[in-house]
Amino acid sequence: MNNNKSILVIDDDKIILDSLCEFLSVEGFKAAGAETFKGALEKLGENDYSLMITDVNLPDGDGLELLHTVRRDYPKTVVIVITGYGTIESAVQSIKLGAYDYLTKPIIDDELRLAVQRALNQQALVSENEQLRLQLDQKYSLQNIVSHHYKMARIFDLIEAVADSKTTVLMAGPSGTGKSMLARAVHQRSSRRNEAFVEVSCGALPETLLESELFGHSKGAFTGAVNNKEGKFLAANGGTIFLDEISNASPGLQAKLLRVLEDRKFEAVGSNKTITVDTRIILASNRNLAEEVKLGKFREDLYYRINVVTIELPPLRERVGDVKLLAEHFLKMYSAQHNREKLGFTDEAMEQLERYSWPGNVRELENIIERAALLSKGKFIRADDLPETISQEQNRQRKAYEPMSLKEALAGPERDIIRKALEANHWNRQETAKALEINRTTLFKKMKRYGLYEEAKRLGLT
Repeated sequence: MNNNKSILVIDDDKIILDSLCEFLSVEGFKAAGAETFKGALEKLGENDYSLMITDVNLPDGDGLELLHTVRRDYPKTVVIVITGYGTIESAVQSIKLGAYDYLTKPIIDDELRLAVQRALNQQALVSENEQLRLQLDQKYSLQNIVSHHYKMARIFDLIEAVADSKTTVLMAGPSGTGKSMLARAVHQRSSRRNEAFVEVSCGALPETLLESELFGHSKGAFTGAVNNKEGKFLAANGGTIFLDEISNASPGLQAKLLRVLEDRKFEAVGSNKTITVDTRIILASNRNLAEEVKLGKFREDLYYRINVVTIELPPLRERVGDVKLLAEHFLKMYSAQHNREKLGFTDEAMEQLERYSWPGNVRELENIIERAALLSKGKFIRADDLPETISQEQNRQRKAYEPMSLKEALAGPERDIIRKALEANHWNRQETAKALEINRTTLFKKMKRYGLYEEAKRLGLT
């Protein structure tokens, strides 16, 4: 059992101390000893120990007090308590304070060997969990979200401001823009980061099953409910729940969600028992919920309840400057993941990527780069390594010239840009003018020229 692990032993009886250290050294461990509370603290400050074995009674302190100090200041060190006065009370107290195990004197070699091995297995799990937590922090850190766009910078500032609050957050924007990743970033930057993050796609489940999935059900609540089931809200108790595609929720489910948002209370399907949870709620929608309210498809009171902090994610086509950054980031990531040596993109390939409209947004770009990293033969990604859909769009853009004035040629693209800007700002002319860096009068004239003002009137948005 040569684990090369360091173990600290504390006992005021020098004979027992030397005996335990000698036994652990023979077993292949690095064993160090201390006879006092003060001596133990000095040893802990000098080296890292995987395991500490401490007596309860020390001449200058209490072993249980030492246990408390270790759990607070050295959380990676697992503790076994030993005592010559083995009682149920002392055992329960030591376990409550965080000891992994306790042994009574006289110490039997086989019992000690087994207890040490189990405790070190626990310490390995603690270290592994810490490593996984660090990986999550890195993966979902805002620094790992690649963007130079000013709108994304504002979003990052907003996330920093609201992450560690209980405020409900609504994420809006087209599919594939990274709403799920940002929801996880909010969770990782909050005090709930060590608790569960539960994601539910409300559009991926039939309406009849979604309520059961969220709130659980009791046995016999409906055909096929053969057992009680815990819902996602209860699974996220103490943590965060992310409800994607919330616009797909039925009217009945919307009413139940409103109550959960207001009171954090609900009943499982088929049960009268009220359940209370402490859950941070983040929602997302790829539809314009304000328009859904006007169409009668989404509850107005629920909309205003969830529209506390709204994060609008821009589509990738509005972040052309980010395409190169993201493409290079994904190429580096997937080249390493699939053990491929890729140095970059040819100028033609990058030009095609930057001119593409990206209907699938960042998710589509990521998938295309992974495919190219896997299938391309050279060290640089070429234009013919990209899917035909990209080159086909380039060909459409290069269609034959039709005689027209420059003003006529620019009218169509200008109308499209203005309309997209209006949609992104919920048809608010002041915000749209600010985003386009023109004054409101100019925007109004262009809306009239392109028929957008009449469209806004038909939609009741003027």
